[in-house]
Amino acid sequence: MTQPIRIKDHEKDARLVRARVVFGAIMVVALLGVLIARLYFLQVIQYDYHSTLSENNRVHVQPIPPTRGLIFDRNGVVVADNRPSFSLSMTRERSGDWPQILDVIVEVLQLTPEDRVIFEKRMKQGRRPFEPVPILFELTEEQIARIAVNQFRLPGVEVVAQLVRHYPQGPHFAHSVGYMGRINEKELKSLDPVNYSGTHHIGKTGIERFYEPELHGQVGYEEVETNARGRVLRVLKRTDPVPGKDIVLSLDIKLQEAAEMALGGRRGAVVALDPNTGEVLAMVSQPSFDPNLFVTGISFKAYAELRDSIDRPLFNRVLRGLYPPGSTIKPAVAIAGLDAGVVTASSRVFDPGYYMLPNYDHKYRNWNRTGDGYVDLDTAIMRSNDTYFYDLAHKLGIDRLSTYMGKFGLGQKVSLDMFEESPGLMPSREWKRATRRQAWFPGETLILGIGQGYMQATPLQLAQATALVANKGIWNRPHLARTIEGEKPVDDNPIPNIVLRDPSDWTKVNHGMQQVMHGARGTARKAAIGAQYRIAGKSGTAQVVAIKQGEKYDRSKVQERHRDHALFVGFAPADDPKIVVAVMVENGESGSGVAAPVVRQIMDAWLLADDGRLKPEYGGPPSSTEVTASEE
Repeated sequence: MTQPIRIKDHEKDARLVRARVVFGAIMVVALLGVLIARLYFLQVIQYDYHSTLSENNRVHVQPIPPTRGLIFDRNGVVVADNRPSFSLSMTRERSGDWPQILDVIVEVLQLTPEDRVIFEKRMKQGRRPFEPVPILFELTEEQIARIAVNQFRLPGVEVVAQLVRHYPQGPHFAHSVGYMGRINEKELKSLDPVNYSGTHHIGKTGIERFYEPELHGQVGYEEVETNARGRVLRVLKRTDPVPGKDIVLSLDIKLQEAAEMALGGRRGAVVALDPNTGEVLAMVSQPSFDPNLFVTGISFKAYAELRDSIDRPLFNRVLRGLYPPGSTIKPAVAIAGLDAGVVTASSRVFDPGYYMLPNYDHKYRNWNRTGDGYVDLDTAIMRSNDTYFYDLAHKLGIDRLSTYMGKFGLGQKVSLDMFEESPGLMPSREWKRATRRQAWFPGETLILGIGQGYMQATPLQLAQATALVANKGIWNRPHLARTIEGEKPVDDNPIPNIVLRDPSDWTKVNHGMQQVMHGARGTARKAAIGAQYRIAGKSGTAQVVAIKQGEKYDRSKVQERHRDHALFVGFAPADDPKIVVAVMVENGESGSGVAAPVVRQIMDAWLLADDGRLKPEYGGPPSSTEVTASEE
């Protein structure tokens, strides 16, 4: 039996089609609504955000580093300037696979794998987005040409002209002016990231570091329009940077050269001060180095030679060298004894060639083994008599002695703008108990009275202590900056002047120091022969290695670097001081024989005119022009 054929239900099919059409239309309308809503959200609600984002892709803000301030000596001679230089920089965001680009640079410029390591290290340092990173400095003309020819292989790499620090005087001011170098990761964390945008170097030592904020200036900006490849099309807006301030130093290049010549290539330090202002006139630490080596990056080999040299050219002996001051502090000890009332200028001590504490059999030797007989204050300073000052230190005691020496700047930083300065060491009863866990012994007070024992001082501190004797206790802190953009530096933390009960004590000690140079038995009288002015001075010899009781110093049995240091301090003219000089010659052995002639040469260079006569401003005869004017 066959199945009946069903008749097609057209009405049902029509309903199904209509339902599908309606559903499809609803879906289309819904999707269209979603699209319209999304477009509305993006173009209306988030219009500001996306327009800004788009603008940022087209417009970039580029920092304009300020021009660093210049540094001059007191006569206007440039000691630190900026010179143009070409460097190779890379912007990581525009270079794509930047490690591969570094490989291409090494290949094109025929550099070493070590250079490649340095480049990568510089690229990984912290920086702002789209900020070019200098990877190679001081490009030669050949290197610039090679980069230009291969520019198509080096996206994001460009040759940039910029100003870099230059020190025209080379090693002359390396330890005072200091030098600049690349900003490292540690420094980057402490710097203002905005003000140092586009700046890759910073002061590392000396004046360059201390006055970094003044020398650096304020960064500027410019808004530039770029294309898809990051190339600048035009400048939209510019804010000029504020250049750094120029600094005029108190240093005098002629006196600096004279001091270096006087040292004669020996290891040592020289400080010359104006006692009336605290201005540092000369500051020499020998041997020195060329600061230009550090500006754009010193090679590992060159740095190792400086670092490992036995003569330590990188070590600033003026500010960081710690030496027993020896007899150079005897004038300060004399002032302490007079002011404390334990001695008078006429008090006498018998010197048999040694000193012994009561109830002790140890002999503290005088440098003159035969002794000087009865000596008063004047003779004690002139002869540098150790026995007299052993006795004076014993009468003062460690507490008063330490307090008085502190007033002269020993054991503390004395400078105004030399951050590298060491405070030195002025021992005390409390210091020894805290550091050595021992009581203070009377014999230690005695050797402290002649500048030996635990006491350590820098040449700058010795110069300042001498300046206080020269200007009768008035504290003018030593400083290198004479003016900053025409304004004098201000001492925000002045040190109190030394006020004595009897101000004439300064004159008494001054006279004794003059006898050192001009007295018939003065220890440094040879250095003053032919001087056209009165000099007040004091020699000193600081032991490097101790000598056993009863033994005599024999230079032939002592290695050269174990021999005594030679020191000398002095000021002139003695009655109206205009210059104070402190000299330390490492292993020079004789303060009066080696260091004193150096002081004399430096004083002559400052006080004498070209014709060899005393300058009129220092009491010499008037110049020919002045004579002519008076006659007219």
